[in-house]
Order: sequence, then structure tokens, then C-alpha cells
Amino acid sequence: MTDGWDWRQPGSNPAPVGPPTNPAPVGPPTGPPLAGSSPASPGAGGGTASPWWSDALADPWRDPYAPAAVVLPTAPAAGAAPEPVSDPDAPDRPRLRQLLLIPLITALLAGALGGALGYALAVRGGAGGGVILGARPADAPGLAQRRPESLAGVAEKVLPSVVTVRVVGLGGVSEGSGFIVSADGHVITNDHVVGRGGRASVVFNDGSTAPATVVGQDPESDIAVIKVSRNGLRPIEFGDSDALAVGDPVLAVGSPLSLANTVTAGIVSALDRTMQAGEPGGPVRYYAAIQTDAAVNHGNSGGPLVDSAGRVIGVNSTIKSLVAEGQEAGNIGLAFAIPINQAKRITQDIIGTGKARRTVIGAQVGGAGSATGGAGVRLAAVEPSGPAAGAGLKAGDVILRLNGRPMTEPTDLIALVRKFAPGSVVTVEYRRGASQQNASVTLAADAK
Repeated sequence: MTDGWDWRQPGSNPAPVGPPTNPAPVGPPTGPPLAGSSPASPGAGGGTASPWWSDALADPWRDPYAPAAVVLPTAPAAGAAPEPVSDPDAPDRPRLRQLLLIPLITALLAGALGGALGYALAVRGGAGGGVILGARPADAPGLAQRRPESLAGVAEKVLPSVVTVRVVGLGGVSEGSGFIVSADGHVITNDHVVGRGGRASVVFNDGSTAPATVVGQDPESDIAVIKVSRNGLRPIEFGDSDALAVGDPVLAVGSPLSLANTVTAGIVSALDRTMQAGEPGGPVRYYAAIQTDAAVNHGNSGGPLVDSAGRVIGVNSTIKSLVAEGQEAGNIGLAFAIPINQAKRITQDIIGTGKARRTVIGAQVGGAGSATGGAGVRLAAVEPSGPAAGAGLKAGDVILRLNGRPMTEPTDLIALVRKFAPGSVVTVEYRRGASQQNASVTLAADAK
């Protein structure tokens, strides 16, 4: 064992390695050492005295014969400062410049961001005290993002095809609505909008105007066709009025009370509502109308009634009101439109031949003896060579149903017959005396 201390005089020879030839007995020396001298070290060469630690004699585990050496550090010069010691793993202390630069840059960035946000809010919402009122939805789609089947999507699709119709005549200015039905400029409107002549023009949904010429009119169906010369027109899409059901959603588009590009919404309130209309001294108009609760007022006449896909299914024509005779009527949710299947057929006749064909059954109703108490319509006369006579009907027969539609008034038979095109075959249920019979009648066009 060694304690690592092997001190010897300079120039002395080291003790030989190996066991001593004359080992001293283990244990402390029996006699005290001489004053001023150290105990003899049997393991030290040359018999040189070797100092011991002060407690070495009391250490029972020390081997006094083991070599030991002590390396003493060189003492620093008097007055010299000790060499500085630093830890290489310790982080550098930040300098004062860094301590000042970091918060300065952070403040500048925060100020720039805050200013940009403040400017954006001020421009978007107004700089009214910095208070934001209301909640902004997460996603606010614009009109172009509206679903095509939504009311806004349908209105966006239809409005470019709707026009305001103005006719200046001797009696003043007549104003109504219309809609474009062909790329070369044909427009459908009401006969009572065009009137008996005058200078016609149309106003498009973008506010521009163009002169129009009257192609033809059919007073009894209340359909007129005018034409404008303009490029880039968007014709409206046609629907099928025979496929409608009560409750279907509809939109009425037009210029009520000179308010152009007005859209109102409603439903189909009834179908085949037989109408008899006309002005005093003018022709009597019969049609089986589409009834709707969409708001329709003066100026809507001639405008389209469209379905939920933006397809025209009727021509707005008349309204019912509670006002007295001669007063201005307004909407009360009872409006009526000419079915588009009928209006389309009449329009094609007018464009092709200049006039429309009128569908007839070849019998007369009304007059004395026509009342049946609400159960059917009695035939007052039957033309010998007409469709009714060809089907075996006779004067005095009571028509109960036409294609399943009950007959209660003479107007019902006239209006429903005119709904069909000439050549259509309809089923007639009638009563003759006490017997009830059915007949198939092929409708025809009148001789006009």
C-alpha cells in the first residue's frame, strides 16, 4: 500500500524495488526518534532519512517499505495574480447590445403588425370608434358562390333574360315586363301591355335600352311578341307547366310599379284556375291559369314566373284585389299566370304565321238552360262538323269532366279547351238523361 508520497533528497537514489533483505518488524519503532532527525526508512537506499506524515505511525495499514513520492507544485511568484479559470461549457453572458437589440426588434414587429391590422379593420368596418358590432361568419360566400338551386342562384340566372317593356301611345305610356325567348331578340309579354299600337322599347336589366317592333298579338290569350335588335342576348330556359304540382316553389320577376329587376317568391297555389278577364270594350280572355301567392303588382304583367331551377313555367298576367272598381289594385297574394306550354305554342304561331290559332271543341255553352246546379256544363249547341259532334256529343249533354277536371261553370270548359294545342285528344265524361258516358274528342283549331 502507498499513500502516494515518495519524498527524497535531490540527487538521492531510489530505493530498490523488491522485498527488503532484512525486513523490519511490523509495527511502530520501540524507541523514540532522535531529536531533529527522522526515523530510518529500511526501504530507502543509502540509509537516507525519509520524513513521514504526522499520522503515518498511527496508520496500521501503512507499509513503511513501499516507495512513495510527492510532486509539489511550483509556487507562484510573489505578487502575481492567479491564472483565471473558466468553464468551457458555461454559456456566454449576453452583451448589453444584444440585451437592447432583441426587445427593440420585437417592439418594431409588433407595432407594424398592429398597424396593419388596425388599418384593415378601419377600411373594412369604418373607423367609428374602433368598436366592431356583430359577429362575422367564418365563411361568407359571395353571390357567385351561391348554390344554383338557391333563390339567389335562380334570380342571378333569370334576371339577364327579363326586360321592362314600355309603349308610348296616344293614351300615354304603358309599362310592363317581358322576357327574352330567342337569341335573335324575340320577347314575350302580355297583349294588354302592348295595347293597340304605339312606339315600343325595352329596358334591359343593366339599364340599357333598345327600340322594339311588335311581331304579333293574340288578344284572347293575352300574349304578344315583340322583337329587339341586339347582340349577346340570353334567352330564358323553358320549363313544363304540365309537370307542376301545387306547392312547388316559384319566383315572379319583373318591374312592378316601375321597380325594375324585382324578384318575389311564393308557391304554386292552384292549377287550372279558369280565368275570364278583359277590359271594358275589349276582348274577353279565357285561360286556365297557374295561381301563385308570389307578390305580383301592376308592372309585373308579361314577366316570367319561374320554377326552382330558373325555368319559365308561366307568364304573369292578372291579379285579384279587394279594391273597388276604378281604384288602383295591389297584391293580396292572388296572382295568375298563363301556362308557358300554352304561351310557347301561341308565340310560335305568331312568329311563324303572324297570328295564333285558337283551340275549339265545336260546341257552345251558356245561355238559357245551361245552369246545372254546379254539377257540369250543359252544351247549348253542337256544330255539325265539329270535334264534339264527331265524338257523338249532342246539344243538351252535360259535360261533367274534361281530362278528369270537374266542370262547374261555362268558363271552365272554354278555358281548359284553349289550354290544349289543336289536334290534342281529350277525354270527356258527360251525362245524357240518366246515363253517364265517356267520349274521346280530338280538338281542332278555329277557322279564323
